[in-house]
Amino acid sequence: MKRPRRLISVSHSYVVTLNRRLANEMARVGAGRWEVTAVAPRFFHGDLSPITLQPEASEASQIEAVRALFSRSAHMFLYGPELRRKLASGADLVHSWEEPYVFAGAEVALLTPRRVPLVFSTAQNLFKRYPPPFAQLERFVVSRSAGWVAFGETVKQNLLGRPGYAQRPARYIPMGVDVELFQPNRAAGAEFLRELGWEAEGPPVVGYLGRFVPEKGVELLRRVLERLTTPWRALFVGGGPLEPSLRAWAERQGHRVRVITGVPHARVPQVLNAMDVLCAPSQTTPRWKEQFGRMLAEGFACGVPVLTSDSGEIPHTAGDAGRVLPEADDSAWAAALSELLESPDRRRELSERGRERAVTRFAWPVVAREHLDFFESVLG
Repeated sequence: MKRPRRLISVSHSYVVTLNRRLANEMARVGAGRWEVTAVAPRFFHGDLSPITLQPEASEASQIEAVRALFSRSAHMFLYGPELRRKLASGADLVHSWEEPYVFAGAEVALLTPRRVPLVFSTAQNLFKRYPPPFAQLERFVVSRSAGWVAFGETVKQNLLGRPGYAQRPARYIPMGVDVELFQPNRAAGAEFLRELGWEAEGPPVVGYLGRFVPEKGVELLRRVLERLTTPWRALFVGGGPLEPSLRAWAERQGHRVRVITGVPHARVPQVLNAMDVLCAPSQTTPRWKEQFGRMLAEGFACGVPVLTSDSGEIPHTAGDAGRVLPEADDSAWAAALSELLESPDRRRELSERGRERAVTRFAWPVVAREHLDFFESVLG
């Protein structure tokens, strides 16, 4: 019997339990063909707070912990010396979920034995000129790699024009969503509405989920809501620097607006199910455009009709399952939102199409299988 191939996947993101879903799902769908080891930091300074690795007994992949040095800087951090031993332990392929222009990405490429193919993943969807030494790190990683995964079609198209990328096999694979955790459950949504002091039978709820920052289009959505003549309620869930102005606006709107912060990820499915329409009006800036739109995929999985802008990767994420609108056109947004609020049939149609897209495109087993298929094509 042919032995399973051994995959080592390295990522500082694996310090977070939810982010190890990729490694665990690759182990599940690849059972018998692949043995998967996830290499993660024992400890990492996260964006909001320090994080300690906490493996769970139910994980399908093997978890190997290493030190992370200088982890306050996403660009400068390095893995500890244990990484060399992990990568030299007989892998058939090494997967690096680290950007190729950062120190950790170059470290993984340098320490992977030359006989072992290396595939890296990237989410860089903006053209950037990196200063030394980051430009040199990127060129080294690309030249050392046997292929690369783009977490978006716009990522892939952006990078194909950079030196070396077009000479390596590449595949666009989206991020995954747990379609069992995120699924339609209107009863749970109605319970959340009652917690807010609302009844389920009131006007349709327009929802926003994400950071309260200008580039996410919070201000556009506020302007659009003020233009509507159709009755509505609005639920803003997230947090960020625009929270004070958003709360002041909500107070002027009276009982029909709620602003909620500090919602744990486990309750996000219930929050989404409380919405009749999810709006994601992301706005492109010189330094940012939407890389994926996780809230869209989660909304689709919950069967929530989606209105979204055409910023960055969003048209590829939404496909024909959501209504994609010009990102800065208030009139187009007002017309589309009015149409959805007034048409339960149209909302039901988008709900069904969104759920189907989530299950067939973004479900973790689908995403994991695409990764393994690409790795197998690299190995030949």
